[in-house]
Amino acid sequence: MVTLSSADNALKSFYLDAITETLNMKINPFLAMVEKTSENVTGKDVRKVLTSGFNSGVGAGSETGNLPSAQNRNHYQIVAPLKNFYGTLEISDKAIRASANNEGAFVNLLNDEMKTLVNSAKFNFGRMLFGDGSGVIGTVSECDEQTVTVDNIWNFAADMVVDIVGEDDEVEAIQIRSIDFENKILYMTEERGNLSSMTGAKIYMHGSRGNDLTGLQAIFSKQNLYGLDREVPGMVPYEKTMDGYLTEDVIVEMMDKIEEASGKKVNLMICSWKVKRAILKYYRDYGVPCQTMTLENGETAIDFYGTPIVTDKFCPEDALYFLNTDCFKLYQLCDWQWLETEDGKILKQIAGKPVYTATLVKYAELICEHPGAQGVLRGIHI
Repeated sequence: MVTLSSADNALKSFYLDAITETLNMKINPFLAMVEKTSENVTGKDVRKVLTSGFNSGVGAGSETGNLPSAQNRNHYQIVAPLKNFYGTLEISDKAIRASANNEGAFVNLLNDEMKTLVNSAKFNFGRMLFGDGSGVIGTVSECDEQTVTVDNIWNFAADMVVDIVGEDDEVEAIQIRSIDFENKILYMTEERGNLSSMTGAKIYMHGSRGNDLTGLQAIFSKQNLYGLDREVPGMVPYEKTMDGYLTEDVIVEMMDKIEEASGKKVNLMICSWKVKRAILKYYRDYGVPCQTMTLENGETAIDFYGTPIVTDKFCPEDALYFLNTDCFKLYQLCDWQWLETEDGKILKQIAGKPVYTATLVKYAELICEHPGAQGVLRGIHI
């Protein structure tokens, strides 16, 4: 017979490992290649000391001359607070009782709930990897009582709840009923007459304003990063804006420039679906076969002289990222875990409701320890 205790045990012993594997390895190839570690996590913060400079104690000399003098290297400290990530599922008491005498029905119930939770977590975590930590997922181009037109559409999904924040910090929480992806229009579940004056307002994932993971966009912003000034050696990435179609020469030049400046090789490139089509068109036009490779997480990538090019829906449409993933670490207090009560229970009744809830938690921050080894090419003609 299925009970709350047996459901708790299933969430702990069976589902947690599968969830952790999926969220660490299946969100995208970039996250799969990033090391996850609890080192340098102190309390609620990541504290990491970086070094820069050249050791002048190495060199050639005469047989009887003075030995080279070593010079102290510069040290800089990264301080970044861990971000809080949650995923909550709900199961009604009625659903549990209806399947109490049918373990197969209960397993199906849990599988459906877990699938929805994991898919939502993959979407949200994948989105944050390309953000700047602010939580902004779009800007209002125009709006009326029923629709909101946005500047980009890839950060949105049906049934999502978002916050529209006006100039005076006025917040309007809306739920998306459906999306017109071609025209970048969000249709709301209910009319909102006071949205007509919010053109230009920023849109955030509900409750995520200022709480997102520090993603790739932050590395290429002009602001300080992890509390360090951009004048610190190695903190400035390589950026180039072109006005034309992508060629092999352009890609090779970007890779060479990054390695020349940083001493590190690009080991992963990420682009949008549109840029991928531009790359494939180049190969077709010149009659060159496009080679592919299979990555460790099972995804297929374009093989560019041994370096994978992968696509991601959250990558800006006209951009191609050049990354050295060895420079990134996902610092975490712990891996994905269930939030437990004092008596070790995972499923908890919502006060005053015949509904039980369980919550996944993770406290982590993404740190790039050498932004100078990263690059982005923008302005690619599609």
